Amino acid sequence: MQQTNDTIRLAADLQSDSIVDGPGLRTVIWTQGCGHHCKGCQNAQTWDFNGGGEVPIQMVLDAIDELEYQDGITFSGGDPMFQPEACNKIAKYCKDKGYNIWVYTGFTFEEIMEKAKTKPIYKEFLTNIDVLVDGRFILEQRNLNLLFRGSSNQRLIDMKKTLACGEIVLFDEYSYNEEEVFKRKPMFV
Repeated sequence: MQQTNDTIRLAADLQSDSIVDGPGLRTVIWTQGCGHHCKGCQNAQTWDFNGGGEVPIQMVLDAIDELEYQDGITFSGGDPMFQPEACNKIAKYCKDKGYNIWVYTGFTFEEIMEKAKTKPIYKEFLTNIDVLVDGRFILEQRNLNLLFRGSSNQRLIDMKKTLACGEIVLFDEYSYNEEEVFKRKPMFV
């Protein structure tokens, strides 16, 4: 996958108004390229590292500036962890704008931390994420009753708490309260 420091390879245009890729109304950034090849993957068209299109990161940031009524940004794909530099630049920009950031990856948190030992960008990217949905999709563990994930092995990891205490802290889906997660400002239209 050839790309410069100023580009990201995307599988599709940004998708706004998603309600299934994390809490609230979200915009999804569909990254291109995945080496996991999970059986039953719903996004198999995003596996090819040379597929999709190479887009200037600034173009993505400009599109984010145009968003309205979105609570958060979700990175999915493909697997965003195959493009940590580009995704981190976008995530940092989104965090600075006050967005809640979720990332779906087939890597486990432990695998990412192992990668971070030789490539610190992985740890930096994690610091700009609110929730990491980790683990490969396992068709035999598929469960449609789970919140924001497809198979029971996948975890919703609260990254702020996890990085602060040094051990995995799961996002508490049972006490999840959207009003608490997103302190909304009054909207006058």
